[in-house]
Amino acid sequence: MRRLLIVGLFLGAFKSFGQPSAKSQSKMKLNAGIITPKLKETKEFYANVLGFGVTFENDFYLLMHTPNKQAEISFLLPNHPSQQPLFQPAFSGNGVYFTIEVDDVDTLHEQLKRKDIPIKIELRSEPWGDRHFAIEDPNGVGIDLVQYAPPQKK
Repeated sequence: MRRLLIVGLFLGAFKSFGQPSAKSQSKMKLNAGIITPKLKETKEFYANVLGFGVTFENDFYLLMHTPNKQAEISFLLPNHPSQQPLFQPAFSGNGVYFTIEVDDVDTLHEQLKRKDIPIKIELRSEPWGDRHFAIEDPNGVGIDLVQYAPPQKK
């Protein structure tokens, strides 16, 4: 009987192995970060182009939030003595993109064009439902500004 209880406890633990509990899932929050020497340019871009606000800032770290405060992104100076080696090297500018969902992509596209923000991918509708365009931040990060819609009917 004792072995059966131990096996049952083991199988119960194994079943949930690798799967976070509902309790731990509710506490998880993602904050993507870019290590960059361009803190000033980055702050100006996200504030003036996309309307982000500053959540926190010091001489080596910048935390910004979307206008609705539902998401944040951080920026860190490279080679800062307060940081461990993992967080020292600057981002090389390749292989990262952000997707920002908006309510009215057409209006945003026109607003950014009036501000002379370079459009890297012109406004377009995709067969799978996205209507989007793309810009690039001062660090080389592609930003896909998208409004989701149902896929187009053929």
